[in-house]
Amino acid sequence: MSAAMPAEAGLPETGRCPYRVLRNPDTVREVLHRPQDFSPANALLAVTPLSGQALRILQKARFALPPILASNDTETHAGIRKVVAGFFTPARVAAMEPRIRGLARESAARAAQRLASGGSVDLVQAVAANPPAVIMLEMLGLPVRDLPALKAWSLDSLELFWGWPDADRQLELAHSAADFYRWLRELVVEFVASAESGALPQPNLFNALARHGLSTPEICSLGYFLLIAGQETTTQLISTTLFRLAEGSRGISWSEAATALKARDLVRHVLATESSVPTWRRVAIQDTYLDGRAIAAGEELLLELTGNHGFPWAEIAAAEAADADHPGTDRPGPTPYGLAFGSGIHRCLGAKLAELEAAVVVHETAAAIKGVRLQNSSPDWIRLLSFQAPRTVVVEPG
Repeated sequence: MSAAMPAEAGLPETGRCPYRVLRNPDTVREVLHRPQDFSPANALLAVTPLSGQALRILQKARFALPPILASNDTETHAGIRKVVAGFFTPARVAAMEPRIRGLARESAARAAQRLASGGSVDLVQAVAANPPAVIMLEMLGLPVRDLPALKAWSLDSLELFWGWPDADRQLELAHSAADFYRWLRELVVEFVASAESGALPQPNLFNALARHGLSTPEICSLGYFLLIAGQETTTQLISTTLFRLAEGSRGISWSEAATALKARDLVRHVLATESSVPTWRRVAIQDTYLDGRAIAAGEELLLELTGNHGFPWAEIAAAEAADADHPGTDRPGPTPYGLAFGSGIHRCLGAKLAELEAAVVVHETAAAIKGVRLQNSSPDWIRLLSFQAPRTVVVEPG
């Protein structure tokens, strides 16, 4: 049922999409609310199968990712999710706003100073990169350290698991993932032991998971993707929002975004139209039906949560709809902001935090920096199966 896709979209050389692509928001929401029929077991699987050499690199680091949270379809999921959710309650998120605003204001002020001296600034690195990582670590009760490495590891891991790296690039990414996993495992062991000895003044996620009964490999598995998704996707959301703002293509001017309300409106618009996580995967557990069409057990689905930048899903839908033997995808329709963070029992626990962080950073950046223009209106974009954002947003005095 796969339809041809242009090679420039970043897919393998075969140019074919191996998933049944679902674009209608109502259908996507139905899949997400039918866990008894559609499992998240494939959500974190590498899009490009790992080579033997890459696997050996990971094995040397004792790399293991048992299904614990995002890909967990067992009865243990609810209890583990409840533990993690305790670190992202509405009250805890709201209490972090002054800290978020302080970090955003400091970053924006430094960027403004560089622009005032006549230079250019990459807003991705200057204001979008670090605040989400600092906030995530602090909310989880973990030390804020090794931020440049964490950001690099995060991008590499996203490419390793959701990209199409060639053989040489896959080995580079595997080494990076192994380094990240070693760092993470040391952190888990350190903080579980410190908490058990009473040496830590506040709770931390790793100790809470250990108290729940998770083993060190299970905690590492959860932490591996949580530390990536909990901050890198927010950086990407901020990056896209700032790019569209500087581009002037979304109906809100730079000066208007210097108000909290307009900054929030712009973030929500980006969430609805081209969020940093535009798609997610599910796999059919059993033979079933969806919108009157048969779905075979084992069939993999690609769910469009918001609009995709650079991926011609509409062409896929049209090609598959024309295939009488494989009707393929449903009709495209407008995707509401409500699906940007998923829906159902696996909805993103950090949704409110990500929206708050993005709105605050955009607001503080627009307020601190006056009169800018894009230096490059066509930057390179991160274009992975389930992640998208401009790699740079370089601005100069306008």
